[in-house]
Amino acid sequence: MAGKKVLIVYAHQEPRSFNGALKDVAVAELSRQGCGVTVSDLYALNFEPRATGKDIIGSLSNPGFFNYGMETHEAYKKRTLSSDIIEEQKKLQEADLVIFQFPLYWFSVPAVLKGWMDRVLCQGFAFDFPGSYDNGLLKGKLAILSLTTAGTASMYSKTGVNGDFRYFLWPLQHGTLHFCGFKVLAPQISFGPEMASEEERKKMVASWAQRLKTLWEEEPIHCSPPWYFGQ
Repeated sequence: MAGKKVLIVYAHQEPRSFNGALKDVAVAELSRQGCGVTVSDLYALNFEPRATGKDIIGSLSNPGFFNYGMETHEAYKKRTLSSDIIEEQKKLQEADLVIFQFPLYWFSVPAVLKGWMDRVLCQGFAFDFPGSYDNGLLKGKLAILSLTTAGTASMYSKTGVNGDFRYFLWPLQHGTLHFCGFKVLAPQISFGPEMASEEERKKMVASWAQRLKTLWEEEPIHCSPPWYFGQ
């Protein structure tokens, strides 16, 4: 939708990968719609995944006992967070929609993306107490996970060896994104691209491009336990 701003947080090492193709088609389609698109290519940025005292510039509130959550909350208020965190928070603040593009690692995100979440979504910026879930500080923004799996779709069914794919989405969509106030759109899961034929891979990319055409009209999921675990 023209005038909307989109941030793509992208976590794959190889530009010519299937994840790279999904990212590229999102940039192309959303730009065609007149959206302003920004990509945070975490590997290319050499983004620091570790949450350490280096994330606070200047003196600590309590140098005698390091508490990362408390120190970054204070640093956010004093504007003394490290420049890489501030840069990502600025991109996030401006975005109407955030797309997370990544391969599934151990039923979760790659370490570099987990580190982005740990460091960028700090208290005071993304959430507070009170100020979580429907009152999270990033409310009004949309988020969507676009991810690839090694396993096939049948492996991620209720009767499959991995269980229903919705189970592993709970900590990411509910415990992270919804917690920070995002409205979460249904995930785009490309199952088993490495096992698929070239033709099937092309269809997966095309279906993502097609979905992006009407993404702004979609209703968010009802992000609560029944969506993930049934009644």
